[in-house]
Amino acid sequence: MTSRTSLRKPDAGRPPGTARTDCTGAVHGSLLAASVVAGASTSGPYPRLQLVLLLLCTGIVFWAAHAYSAVVGHLLPHEPLTWPEIRRVCAHEWPIAQASGPPAAAVAISPLLGLGLEGTAWLALGVAVVQQVAWASAGVLRAGASRRAVVFAGAVNLALGLVIVAAKAAIQH
Repeated sequence: MTSRTSLRKPDAGRPPGTARTDCTGAVHGSLLAASVVAGASTSGPYPRLQLVLLLLCTGIVFWAAHAYSAVVGHLLPHEPLTWPEIRRVCAHEWPIAQASGPPAAAVAISPLLGLGLEGTAWLALGVAVVQQVAWASAGVLRAGASRRAVVFAGAVNLALGLVIVAAKAAIQH
């Protein structure tokens, strides 16, 4: 979990001018997007539009759930809530929603690439897994970890993404 201080002030404890290293929201959101793509049906009158909307709506709902639980679980018991505090928490959790964007964009442009519905789903899943690995590696790298730790974080997140890929492959066959 994130500490109460980091939820109130995302830059707390960080030297001025340094980048935020916490990419957990983007990693969680990427894994979530991969799960949505893997489990989504591509039937109906507008399957691509339905998948885009499902990705974006799921990302926003999970963002709202994370922000709400952070506010209620971390801030509310310790201090009175103010709108600036709530806005800071919501901004801190926003990468969860943002992570649904690239897979949704992949679905939206898939007809331009000549992909059918199955190819579209695999493209979006690939984008979600790649961004998950990239965000996890970036977070560890920004934190100043060793090259070995960056590779390990990437490998662990690739393994998590590949579990989703394997589940999708198994379900389709």
